[in-house]
Amino acid sequence: MTDDQQSTVLYEVKDRKAYLTLNRPERLNAIDFRMPGDIAAAVRRANDDPEVHVIVLQGAGRAFCSGYDLKTSAEDGAGTQGATDGNTVWDPIKDFAWMKGFTDDFFTLWRSLKPTIAKVHGYAVAGGSDIALSCDLVVMAEDARIGYMPSRVWGCPTTAMWVYRLGAERAKRMLLTGDTIDGQAAADWGLVLDAVPVGELEARVEELADRMAGVPVNQLAMQKLMINQAYDNMGLHGTQILATLFDGITRHSPEGRWFQQFAATHGFHEAVKWRDSGRWIPDGGGPVPTAQDLEE
Repeated sequence: MTDDQQSTVLYEVKDRKAYLTLNRPERLNAIDFRMPGDIAAAVRRANDDPEVHVIVLQGAGRAFCSGYDLKTSAEDGAGTQGATDGNTVWDPIKDFAWMKGFTDDFFTLWRSLKPTIAKVHGYAVAGGSDIALSCDLVVMAEDARIGYMPSRVWGCPTTAMWVYRLGAERAKRMLLTGDTIDGQAAADWGLVLDAVPVGELEARVEELADRMAGVPVNQLAMQKLMINQAYDNMGLHGTQILATLFDGITRHSPEGRWFQQFAATHGFHEAVKWRDSGRWIPDGGGPVPTAQDLEE
């Protein structure tokens, strides 16, 4: 069975597996303001269905997920307080409530009683990495890319799963640079379960999901709850609160305002190109680069 085509997340059940497909392929499945809630609704639907034992999350088109849609959030300023009038005083709790809602929606994949598998091809970057790393298991194509580039400016990963999956040093390696790595490196580091040639990705995920699908749902739930509790004992929820507050600060800091104004002036593609190139991001913001600066 399939859901209607209007949702940002398509839903299908087959052979005790629920397939959740991020469905904005024309935008590389970039996250709009509907997608987090659509993910949570699909996860609840799968958990309520006694026929479903395993949830597989995937992306339509050329990528798993390219992160938040910067056309909307950076270029147009949606969700950035004061981006359009320049006068609104930032309300950190209003921003926190908004972003914590998105984070909790993503984390329904982690809190789901039924196991979740992310099948990653193309890109799982920025907010897309938050979604992928909220799943219990991640299988990537070897040539897929994962990373959190907004750690350079205008973001903090609200799920905080980089440190819980990688440990402190490699999490710092990723988040202090904003670099991306391919699927093979991600598997070698232990960030994800496995990496396979892109042509073998579907078969590998199906093999794994089928192996779990034969286990009773109550057994799956108890094993998952026990393992997740260890992470909760390490302070996962508190870390996510801090990360979500910091994410709001990064988007409303002087440097964050500079980045948003850059995107509004020259388009988000140019702003992202500057951010990811390693070029200097001025402390305290400052003038937005000119068109001539972009050509140098």
